[in-house]
Amino acid sequence: MASVAVASPRDSITRAIVARLSWDRGARLCHSDLPRALARPGALAGFDAVVYRPSLLPREGGPDLAEAAALFAEVARARPGKLVLLASAAIYEPSHQQPGLLAEPRVLPRVKNRISQRWIEFEELALSTLGESSTTLVLLRPAAVTAADSPDPLARLTRGRVAFSVFGHDPSVQLLAPEDLALAVGLAVEEPGAAGVYHVAPAGTVPFRAALRLAGAFRIALPFHPWRLACALLSRLGLTGPPAALAWARHPATISGARIERELGFTPAKTSAQALRATPGPAPEFDAYGMDRGYIDAYGRTLFRFLHRVYWRVEVQGLEHVPREGPAVLTGVHRGFMPWDGVMALHSVARGTGRYMRFLIHPCLVKFPYLAAYMTKLGGIVACQENADWVLGKGELLGMFPEGIHGAFTMYKDAYRLGKFGRDEYVKMALRNRAPIVPFVTVGSAEIYPILGRVDWKWWKRWSEWPFLPITPTFPLLPFPLPSKWHTRFLPAFHVEALHPPEAADDPAVVQALSREVRSRLEAAIAEMLAKRRSIFRGSIFGPDVC
Repeated sequence: MASVAVASPRDSITRAIVARLSWDRGARLCHSDLPRALARPGALAGFDAVVYRPSLLPREGGPDLAEAAALFAEVARARPGKLVLLASAAIYEPSHQQPGLLAEPRVLPRVKNRISQRWIEFEELALSTLGESSTTLVLLRPAAVTAADSPDPLARLTRGRVAFSVFGHDPSVQLLAPEDLALAVGLAVEEPGAAGVYHVAPAGTVPFRAALRLAGAFRIALPFHPWRLACALLSRLGLTGPPAALAWARHPATISGARIERELGFTPAKTSAQALRATPGPAPEFDAYGMDRGYIDAYGRTLFRFLHRVYWRVEVQGLEHVPREGPAVLTGVHRGFMPWDGVMALHSVARGTGRYMRFLIHPCLVKFPYLAAYMTKLGGIVACQENADWVLGKGELLGMFPEGIHGAFTMYKDAYRLGKFGRDEYVKMALRNRAPIVPFVTVGSAEIYPILGRVDWKWWKRWSEWPFLPITPTFPLLPFPLPSKWHTRFLPAFHVEALHPPEAADDPAVVQALSREVRSRLEAAIAEMLAKRRSIFRGSIFGPDVC
């Protein structure tokens, strides 16, 4: 029977790992007191596999690199058959640009967060020391592990009677139960084919505010700068993690465990909410990206209802073309540079069909406080191919604007002319996922913020990530949208999935031809609707066939 050495700090997480290995493999423990184990020459000799979980520096929040260097040198001398290295998902820096549920990347990103940087250095140290060794390296990147004595910075943020959060931010976080980490370690040791990098993620995410509630902490919400000061003072007193850990309470950094499930058969037993639950009983379930249907319904009865019926007096035609089940790509025209046309489309579809669209959005919409939480709870997810496939793979409605952010910032004189559709990614998404395309247009949203001028201010573009500072009759001096009259039309579904197989997504000629057809349908609908419109602020162009 193979022997396994576990080099790890003495805590409940290590005990869970050792218990699992002893039950599965009859492992014998080398020494869980790392400094003493490393001080004894040959401590790792004779073992078939070594599991190493580094000590974390309390003030840094990252691994002890001096300890890691000593252990890697000892592993290089002992040459066990396998080294299972427990790194951390904290290697991924929380950011508004993080698309969520990241797969294992080939190249690590450049980061500014000190905790993320130390984990990058930790992995680079392992690879440089063991690069030419005969030892098979299995690198696990687990989400933050919950335990009463867990040193993980994110876990420490959720621990304690009082915890701080930031106004306007509520990112999805992942918290892993110790027994699930132990299961992943056992599989990494046991499986002969295990090699390379694996994410170890729990079954689901939890919004940060809900995490504090489930952990039994009293939440104090503060604006960002007072919050950072308060947490820095508590960190000096040893009551919370290092200041760099606070980034996980502002922006998401979630990972996907698809690879370890596919290759090693790892299935976590607990969700993030269950791992946090301070009291017995079933834990609530949360959307992986933070969408909150109760939140959407509440606004649908109040603000959205007022804007739809009273302020913009939105008339909608063609909702019967939106599928009542199965995936579909709803492709629209975005004007007005604020996302209100997407919000009204979401409200219209939810009210008329009972289904909830998820829009692919530009990262700038989840960068700033309030807007970040608002867009996340409405189902907005950062635009990328993986997120689109995730939505359509679940049989949901995907909303997107193929002109991108530049379409939203079209000058008013060209407001109803379609711009470039980029690389026609929406067609590829529909083909890959066997989903129809439902085009839709809104006439009237361009007038809420008619862009009459632009200021190319480098500082503004860096800060806001907008292409320029727009000048409208009300923005930026009085940033209220004008009460224009809106008309939204959903066009008949274009069943591209019936015309071509999924492989056609890789054929540029097919993709371009389908995109041209969608574009022509949108342009024809816009031209017809504009021809019937007599006033920007009143009148109907649909007649009685509206809702």
